Amino acid sequence: MPFDEFDKLGPLRGLVGTWEGEGGVDFSFHHAEQESAETVYRERLTFSPFGPVDNGDQHLYGLDYRMAAWRGDEEDPFHTEIGYWLWCADSGTVMRGFMVPRGTVVLAAATTSADSREFTLRAEAGDPVYGIIENRYLSQRASTVSYECTVRIGDDEFSYDEDTVLRMAEFDDLFHHTDRNVLRRVDA
Repeated sequence: MPFDEFDKLGPLRGLVGTWEGEGGVDFSFHHAEQESAETVYRERLTFSPFGPVDNGDQHLYGLDYRMAAWRGDEEDPFHTEIGYWLWCADSGTVMRGFMVPRGTVVLAAATTSADSREFTLRAEAGDPVYGIIENRYLSQRASTVSYECTVRIGDDEFSYDEDTVLRMAEFDDLFHHTDRNVLRRVDA
């Protein structure tokens, strides 16, 4: 996509490039210790533009993205994602579709404007439009009930706060697995 086409990405145009963050915080249940705790992580994301993708009268522009997160000096990431961030200008919708290697797929969305620098994506289990699917084991032991991610995009910095709500075998109540980070652009 030529540089002048980035405007067709709407609120996603500021994400194009490679980003890194050192101070991520993951709050999750640690099975080995049988307790909930925070894990500090470093993260690298790449966003590559594409488009248009035409679905009849719908015209989408988007970002192919890849993410990896590491604890401390570990060589192998403890978490990865692959997917797409999409912009539909006609409906004012940002979508994020991604899969994690645990066997969960999420399609979340937010209604916003083309010049927005902050939006909140949401998905709910059982929603046939913006929903969550998972493998059988997870559906029985650690089922994702909802997903919410607030994104704030600056000039050379962006941040996110995620809340993945789980129904886990270890708890009577729902469990909030949260992640947050501030990333800086390292390559446009």
